[in-house]
Amino acid sequence: MAPQKALETIGKNLRDQYERWQPKARCKVELDPTVDEVKKLCNTCRRYAKSERVLFHYNGHGVPKPTTNGEIWLFNKSYTQYIPLPISDIDSWLRTPSIYVFDCSAAGMIVNAFIELLDSGTSSYPGSARDCILLAACEAHETLPQSAEFPADVFTSCLTTPIKMALRWFCTRSLLHESLDCSLIDKIPGRQNDRKTLLGELNWIFTAVTDTIAWNVLPHELFRRLFRQDLLVASLFRNFLLAERIMRSANCSPVSYPMLPPTHQHHMWDAWDMAAEICLSQLPALVEDPNAEFQPSPFFTEQLTAFEVWLDHGSEHKKPPEQLPIVLQVLLSQCHRFRALVLLGRFLDMGPWAVDLALSVGIFPYVLKLLQTTTPELRQILVFIWTKILALDKSCQVDLVKDGGHVYFIRFLNSVEAYPEQRAMAAFVLAVIVDGHRRGQEACIEAGLIHVCLKHLHSSMQNDVQTEPLFLQWLCLCLGKLWEDFTEAQIIGLQADAPAICTPLLSEPQPEVRASAVFALATLLDIGFDSFRDGVGVDEECDDDEKTRAEIIVIIKSLLNIVSDGSPLVRAEVAVALARFAFGHKQHLKSIAAAYWKPQSNSLLSSLPSLANINGTGSGNIVSSQIGPLIRVGNDNSSVVRDGRVSTSSPLATAGVMHGSPLSDDSSQHSDSGILNDGISNGLIRHSRSKPLDNAMYSQCVPAMCTLAKDPSPRIATLGRRVLSIIGIEQVTKSVKSAGSSSARPGEPTTSSATPSFAGLARSSSWFDMNGGHLPLTFRTPPVSPPRQNFLTGMRRVCSLEFRPHLMNSPDSGLADPLLGSSSGVSERSLLPQSTIYNFSCGHFSKPLLTASDDSEELLAIREERERFALERIAKCQHSSVSKLNNNSQIASWDTRFETGTRTALLQPFSPIVIAADESERIRVWNYEEATVLNGFDNHDFPENGISKLCLLNELDESLLLVASGDGNIRIWKDYTVRGKQKLVTAFSSIQGHKPGMRSLSTVVDWQQQSGYLYASGEISSVMLWDLDKEQLINSIPSSSDCSVSALASSQVHAGQFAAGFVDGSVRLYDVRTPDMLVCATRPHTQQVERVVGIGFQPGLDQGKIVSASQAGDIQFLDIRNQRDTYLTIDAHRGSLTALAVHRHAPIIASGSAKQLIKVFSLEGEQLGIIRYQHTFMAQKIGSVSCLTFHPYQVLLAAGAADACVSIYADDNSQTR
Repeated sequence: MAPQKALETIGKNLRDQYERWQPKARCKVELDPTVDEVKKLCNTCRRYAKSERVLFHYNGHGVPKPTTNGEIWLFNKSYTQYIPLPISDIDSWLRTPSIYVFDCSAAGMIVNAFIELLDSGTSSYPGSARDCILLAACEAHETLPQSAEFPADVFTSCLTTPIKMALRWFCTRSLLHESLDCSLIDKIPGRQNDRKTLLGELNWIFTAVTDTIAWNVLPHELFRRLFRQDLLVASLFRNFLLAERIMRSANCSPVSYPMLPPTHQHHMWDAWDMAAEICLSQLPALVEDPNAEFQPSPFFTEQLTAFEVWLDHGSEHKKPPEQLPIVLQVLLSQCHRFRALVLLGRFLDMGPWAVDLALSVGIFPYVLKLLQTTTPELRQILVFIWTKILALDKSCQVDLVKDGGHVYFIRFLNSVEAYPEQRAMAAFVLAVIVDGHRRGQEACIEAGLIHVCLKHLHSSMQNDVQTEPLFLQWLCLCLGKLWEDFTEAQIIGLQADAPAICTPLLSEPQPEVRASAVFALATLLDIGFDSFRDGVGVDEECDDDEKTRAEIIVIIKSLLNIVSDGSPLVRAEVAVALARFAFGHKQHLKSIAAAYWKPQSNSLLSSLPSLANINGTGSGNIVSSQIGPLIRVGNDNSSVVRDGRVSTSSPLATAGVMHGSPLSDDSSQHSDSGILNDGISNGLIRHSRSKPLDNAMYSQCVPAMCTLAKDPSPRIATLGRRVLSIIGIEQVTKSVKSAGSSSARPGEPTTSSATPSFAGLARSSSWFDMNGGHLPLTFRTPPVSPPRQNFLTGMRRVCSLEFRPHLMNSPDSGLADPLLGSSSGVSERSLLPQSTIYNFSCGHFSKPLLTASDDSEELLAIREERERFALERIAKCQHSSVSKLNNNSQIASWDTRFETGTRTALLQPFSPIVIAADESERIRVWNYEEATVLNGFDNHDFPENGISKLCLLNELDESLLLVASGDGNIRIWKDYTVRGKQKLVTAFSSIQGHKPGMRSLSTVVDWQQQSGYLYASGEISSVMLWDLDKEQLINSIPSSSDCSVSALASSQVHAGQFAAGFVDGSVRLYDVRTPDMLVCATRPHTQQVERVVGIGFQPGLDQGKIVSASQAGDIQFLDIRNQRDTYLTIDAHRGSLTALAVHRHAPIIASGSAKQLIKVFSLEGEQLGIIRYQHTFMAQKIGSVSCLTFHPYQVLLAAGAADACVSIYADDNSQTR
């Protein structure tokens, strides 16, 4: 062939090969060009390409090697001499983005020079380092191979015809090379883009192999840049890996910028060789008979099996599965697609780290394209995969809407064939799509999503069968996100009777469902805000529409009914909802609040009862009597200081005296006082112009807001105070403890509980466990599976509130107070407290959903060991005969150093630990075997109510400490035995509906482990029955007495059965499983009308037998089911009986007196011992007995006294451990 003809053929072939890779690309070939021609070519290509990448391929086989300065050689116009062209000139002409291919000897010289150019900072374009890619055939000191085994342009051949080049090279290396006919390689049937043909399958396998090698050796960011952003770049780098393998065998090392690690010996090349061998072995038959069908390679099936094996044994802490890029390639094939999707779903379910790996390998465009398929069997797994993706990366919402993907999920949500759990995932995906994305909201509304969600919510209320809670939860959250800040959507919801449909969900047993329903309803309270925010009058169509106003009243009334819900998760959403409402109606609420206090303007009011006592009566006297001793009412015109600033507190804009604001870190301090502000606001805040509702509604809202401000949960109290600040009531936090009471004593661990932190109870219903971003980092799991049935425990899990202190001031947590120091340009709506239920709920889907979240083996072993211990000790207790328990039985004595004496005590069942508390609600934990104080902390910062009782929850697992205060507030702690690590799990008020004038400072409670019930009563006419698993008041049982309950005891054998003692000496037995609940009533204490101090069920299965002790000193034994009268009476003390303890399993009881005396009796009335003195050398008398408690599984008695001493006594036969 003539030289000129050969030159033209080479140029034409090269152009054809590139056009085959990029059919839409415009290729321009310059044969033996001059410098001017190259310059013109570069400028023209850049002008045409605009911001697209330009490929510059230099074939320098006929010219000298590049110079050390990085100059390539061109010809002059007459072809009489070589002209050097610096790489810097080419860079200045082509600019970026660009990719260079240099196929010549010593091509590494050019790469080195280019890197020096970048390092020196003289590159013509600042983005060169990022957007320029170089591929060179060999290193600076190497010469291209000249063997007849390789073509002259072997590097170019690898880059442009990789399959044929790879097969030719393999033919010379294979052990079967004698039986392989290399001449047939050019006759391989099929097309490269048709995977059902031999050539197409080979290309498919080659792509999978090279992608897998690259993903396993490159940093993920570099892999994404080189293999996932640009099709041309990805193809060239896949082929570059082949070039490295082939040319390394000829002692040449191709180089690149960015530099890649060596890949020529990666074991995945063996898989490629096997596929190539299978192909070549059947090639002769296929060439001979064009109609013959080729046998597909087992490559993908085998790789999927390898991936499945990894899934069975892999984890986050092991090497990632190298087959992940192959799994993505398999998604392109119908025959492997379902299996690949299932395996991919299993992988994504392993956690956010797995989703991150899948996204890094490029899963997104593959699964996005699959949403266009209509194959029914793929729907469920595709919804699952998208659920996992969106749980980690919300940004995918834009592409989903752009490609119409939302319609796929709406159809799935509306399908009746899918399980509710799967439709809950579809609702989650749709909620993410519309979250803060107006185009997504509009698209979903156009597709009828609001009506679909409401339809399913409505149908769930009509069915008797319990609907999957997760489905209800996400239907509500999806609706809330649809309505959020979108007036048109809110109007559609109100017109579709959304409040009437969502309101019944507020009584659902799952707190997550209730909170989500509150969130959905709260977003409907924004009607008119958009126009208001823009400074325009409220839309008359919205505000004057009577239906809209009626629906808003329905929402507010329903929210007021759950202000005292047992779940902080729910109450937080109520507070956020009331803040939205208050913001839109603050002038009307201000006028209501001002009406209560205006007669007492600027005066000191009398000390008033707890705000927790407020009910929604709307009575002005009650409301005004609940705020506290320091309430000031601002004048109608705020005084303005000389610098022009408003000196009185603006409802939202200024800190004022809001010591309770989150940024002040007083989140645990509940203020007993407030300042009412009705002044004009500064320029940042404008008054609402929403049309008022009736005054009765506003009158009910104000006490509800006050109740929230006095919530026992610090988080809710903070939100409540912010709500009050909106309507002009600013909290003034008083000093809550003297220096002496708050300071640690010598020898006591110094802990700070000013801002209690929370952590999850076993049921993991944490609502603070989230990150501050668009989606949670750590998430909720669904309620655990039902516990194993066991007569000993019947353990239930208690829902929890998990609090992370580092989130307290995170803006996205809704806790940071943007009112303080905010700029005037900030939207006033953004200053409102934010809901947390959506972010918190998203976490559920990033946790494993396909595998059971059982306890770890270690925890299970601990539980089984404790069960064995308990059963052994129970048997000993039941068959033991306690001989004596007296002064000499004392095994430990502990000076708690409580200033107000010991109020109550509790013995841990499986460790030598006693927990004690005093009237100031100080809790201390002591190891009585080692005589060391383990921890000490304040239950809360307002100790005027005292502690009523300590209970242990989930004692077979990681137990929780329930602390009941005298005012009925319940707080549950975890990690309470670890110094300074105690965390408040949840808090709520257990007493509702106080008698007029009562402050309920004598609340009595008891915990029943088998049922998960907490019974509470006091100065009320009923017994409140709380299900702590549901965090819900499930019943208010009438006490059938005019007197208050003074003692409570629940059966530890029969769930739902409890006994109550009253202040008039009467005793009643209840069973919540019966229709009437009250089983019987009697009055055993008739000698004197004294209150029942203690009551308890006798040990054993015969639960009709009760022991009751009155303050008069008599102890009565009753068998209520057989006879109404007592069958045994013990005159234990002559008055002043203060405590009674009944052992859970041993036939023994103990009573204590204020006269410094403890007596121990058998169930037959025999006195087993008397304790008067400490077992010390001086034989000091014990203090006035304030509490007694038995160890549940041993004959150990703990006694607390008014002198702050706790003593522990053991029977002679009892083990101290």
